[in-house]
Amino acid sequence: MALTATPPSPVDTPLAQRLAGPDVVRAVALIGVVVMNYHGYLALRQGGSEIGTGWAAELFNPWTGPLSTRFAATFVLVAGVGVTLLTRRSLSDPVRVREMRWRLVRRGVLLYTGGLLIDEIWPGTILPYYGAMFAIAAALFTLRSRWIALIGLIAALAGWVIRVWRFEQQQDGLSTSWLTSPGSGSIRHYAFGSFVNGTHPLLPWLVFLCAGMLLGRVLNTNWWRIAALGSGFVLFAGANILSSAGSTRFQTVLLSSHPGDRGLVFVASALGTALIAYASIDWLSVRFPVAVDPLRRAGQLTLSLYLAHIFVFNLVVDWFGWVEPAGLDTALAFALAFWVIGIIAAVEWSRRFGRGPAERLYRAFGG
Repeated sequence: MALTATPPSPVDTPLAQRLAGPDVVRAVALIGVVVMNYHGYLALRQGGSEIGTGWAAELFNPWTGPLSTRFAATFVLVAGVGVTLLTRRSLSDPVRVREMRWRLVRRGVLLYTGGLLIDEIWPGTILPYYGAMFAIAAALFTLRSRWIALIGLIAALAGWVIRVWRFEQQQDGLSTSWLTSPGSGSIRHYAFGSFVNGTHPLLPWLVFLCAGMLLGRVLNTNWWRIAALGSGFVLFAGANILSSAGSTRFQTVLLSSHPGDRGLVFVASALGTALIAYASIDWLSVRFPVAVDPLRRAGQLTLSLYLAHIFVFNLVVDWFGWVEPAGLDTALAFALAFWVIGIIAAVEWSRRFGRGPAERLYRAFGG
């Protein structure tokens, strides 16, 4: 049960029954997402993908840096945990299972279709992929753990194999544009866009959701945090060792840790850091419940905050021109300002109204 900084009011009570850990992790992950998004989109507004030089620019490079996509991967891991926590009490009741399947499908459809609309003004948004994952989770949550693990592994392997196959095709002078650039608006465009192309395709990103679903199943044990930390360190360290082992061009692609290559090394590294982050932040949420309470409340409004960060960027950058495209310092200051105001607003909204405005709409449609 979540520990709150103040005695719960009638508005607080339903949400206070949630575990604090997933909400706090979700909030921290979204902070990172906002930083990387603001840095990347400000760079694109400058007319290119130049992000400067130096260790800080390399660290925060939104496309190739060591922090690239890791916050998003953690966010998807938490989504998997959330699926398990949402559905775990319904597994023994066939009627409840059907209700949960449709609930997840409805939520997935809403996120997918809404995400496609948002993608028109915020290209690369994770929401369509997030929605597709929820729809798939509707078929997964009743499976045994070993089958969920196998499906996640297959997704990771499939993304890796497709990348290696594309490289070999290009080396032979053969085009793969039928897969990577299907006609806009066609069925192939949406299908390949969800599974293969785009910023967060299900092959391999489904592995992070599956890992989160498995993690959610062991949160009631005494050993889960040590297991998550140990597994995370093994995956991360092993990926770092392998990523530097390639000597030929083929081996470099095969063992690439670049997010865009979607190989096994990238998956292992990103999953490792996500597990480490989840276990560490969850421990902090238990050890210091009062200190992290603002993040807990913000984590309950992440959909509203995610949409707000898109609206705020377009408002102050594109419409009013209050923030001009510039370097990393501007992006960090912009993201910090958004999150200071965002957390204050989230805390106040949570205390007064409970769920956020986007979360209310989401639940009204998705149950």
